Amino acid sequence: MTQPPPTPSPSKRKVFVRRLSSTVALWAVVLGALFSGNRWISDYGFLAVMILLAVFGLLEFYGFVEKRGFACFKLWGVLGGLLLMIGTFLNLTGVVGRSGSPARVNDFETSFLILFVLGLCLRQLLSMSQASGLMAVSTTLFGLMYVPYLLNFMQKINFFPGVQGHYFLLYFVLITKFSDTGAYSVGSLIGRHKMIPRISPGKTWEGFGGAILFSTIASLLFVHFLKPRMIGMNRRHAIILGVVLGVCAVVGDLVESIFKREADVKDSGHFFPGIGGVLDLLDSLLFNAPIMYLYLRHVLTPR
Repeated sequence: MTQPPPTPSPSKRKVFVRRLSSTVALWAVVLGALFSGNRWISDYGFLAVMILLAVFGLLEFYGFVEKRGFACFKLWGVLGGLLLMIGTFLNLTGVVGRSGSPARVNDFETSFLILFVLGLCLRQLLSMSQASGLMAVSTTLFGLMYVPYLLNFMQKINFFPGVQGHYFLLYFVLITKFSDTGAYSVGSLIGRHKMIPRISPGKTWEGFGGAILFSTIASLLFVHFLKPRMIGMNRRHAIILGVVLGVCAVVGDLVESIFKREADVKDSGHFFPGIGGVLDLLDSLLFNAPIMYLYLRHVLTPR
């Protein structure tokens, strides 16, 4: 019996269109909820999306860990991620405590991480098996730090006191995605010199330059049209952030590529058509979120 011919791989153009379509559709829903004008939809809809991304992203990361044959406390990690996301939201919105100040929220997260580490150690002490305890605690904690903790900075940008956080969140997402688009487009068209082929064979120095160029131009355009709604922003800050976010987006992408290569998978999952998994969508955003938050807090609005 003759075997059917193998299905041809989609062209780079089709892959790019699928990735772009899925990305635009998802963030259109998220940002549409944020700018809906209804606080329940804006706040709790945003929280729901963040929780979904954190949970599925964590499951994908712990999937990498299991594929490598390492131990982890998956249930504890997911539960900890949920509590961290919800606790940060309650502190940011003033439901818990009298103030949603950055210092208060950071104190909550620090306290939570300390308790989470102690909880993991207690979990290992009560375990019937003492094998791989150090590995299980380490991988579980790193998963929490890599996905929900970094993702939480999006919440802290959105609810930052004294500014219209929605616009800074929109800015940060767009600049990051323009960096991804620039890297992919320029790298596909003229990419010749490989950056780190042992980690990501498709990444080129030309694509890296395209990422910075696209993110910087997008940053200047965004700030030009929406400067009145973004406190402290001007052309100089737009250039600095455009370059920094462009560079860090590429770094975030490369870091996830390390995890995927070690787990011997092409995509982190199949949650989004054309993109792959949640981590494939979030890789560059996770690294850029704390950069944007720290710049907003310590440069644009020092207090």
